[in-house]
Amino acid sequence: MTDTVRQHGSRRVAMLTIAMAALFMGLGIWQLQRRIEERTLVEALGERLRTASVPLPDPSQWHSLSAASDEFRRVNFSTTYEPRLDAMVYSSASPERTDISGPGTWAFIPGRLPTGEIVAINAGFVPNARLDRDQQDPAMAQLITYKPVVMTGYIRFPEPAGALTPNLENDKRLWFSRDHLAMAQALGWGEVAPFYIDLETPVPASGVPKPGPLHVYFVDHHLQYAIIWFSLTFLALTALAVSLRDWLLRRPL
Repeated sequence: MTDTVRQHGSRRVAMLTIAMAALFMGLGIWQLQRRIEERTLVEALGERLRTASVPLPDPSQWHSLSAASDEFRRVNFSTTYEPRLDAMVYSSASPERTDISGPGTWAFIPGRLPTGEIVAINAGFVPNARLDRDQQDPAMAQLITYKPVVMTGYIRFPEPAGALTPNLENDKRLWFSRDHLAMAQALGWGEVAPFYIDLETPVPASGVPKPGPLHVYFVDHHLQYAIIWFSLTFLALTALAVSLRDWLLRRPL
């Protein structure tokens, strides 16, 4: 192999190593930026959860609400549970509810506001819910008293099913994503608000379904990922330095 060919090969390896080091460095910086963005978001959401509840926005404002500005906003309102079939969303844990564990379902049921509009209510967690049912779940039937109930809860937005989400089980009225718009259409709830309410209070006398306060936690994996990418950057630059040293040693004086 001639010196010219060897030099061209060394240059290609060096350029490839520099490109890899730049890529690794960029990914490490991106992880640090994502860490800052996610921490800022979690702090903003946590502030909304800690803020005193405000009246539910007027229906004329509903379509101006968004997840970016209103997710987890704490609200209070009066509603009457509708005598409609409930919907259940399977769950084994909740990142916002540390008091929830084990298999069960989130119980969704429509409520009618004094002004006539329908809002879907996540009334809380039902542990080991009875899934083979062809009528109203007993835990939900107790809620239908035909009397207005003053509630406090959190504005949430629908989570459409993804490509890997299990299919809806129609006979059990069992969903695997919190898509209250799909529930309303399937169960004949009528037109519902573009958001649903995660109920905080009141808790029914039986304790089931179990509503409760929400909490947002920041699980920081970005820093460890950034360290990995920066470590790979260091290794690539070290390999480049060794290659350059060997090339300089081989150069004729």
